[in-house]
Amino acid sequence: MRLTTKGRFAVTAMIDLALRQGTGPVTLSGISQRQAISLSYLEQLFGKLRRHEIVESIRGPGGGYSLARPADKVTVADIIIAVDEPLDATQCGGKENCHGSDAASGIRCMTHDLWTTLNAKMVDYLDSVSLQDLVDQQKQKEQAVVVVHRTAAATGQNAAKIEA
Repeated sequence: MRLTTKGRFAVTAMIDLALRQGTGPVTLSGISQRQAISLSYLEQLFGKLRRHEIVESIRGPGGGYSLARPADKVTVADIIIAVDEPLDATQCGGKENCHGSDAASGIRCMTHDLWTTLNAKMVDYLDSVSLQDLVDQQKQKEQAVVVVHRTAAATGQNAAKIEA
């Protein structure tokens, strides 16, 4: 199983969008600049996310994208599946014909059940992580940086020593 840039970029862009949800529609050009993701690639991803009703688009001046449902109702699995990212660790793509030469007979490899179980666990895990969870984690990281700098200023110590 390999998560490609499609899935990674989609999740990253959705976190960016959700972080700015309270400020009105978010432009793809803004996400593109902040996350260093190609604008044309984001347009493709957001077209798929819109078709899966994860985001909605607002046209016209001041337009952009917003979440179609609350961030706690969107899971990482929803996002990855929406952009057609396969979550499959089997060699056969789940078709149970793991041996190329024996494909017609449908003979599974000895590890097929192992990889099928891994697939189920991956989907379960990604389905248990909401977009809101990721937003909350990001906000905690941002607050920790602010606290470190305040601590350095308050104590008069060198910030580099505190962060090290």
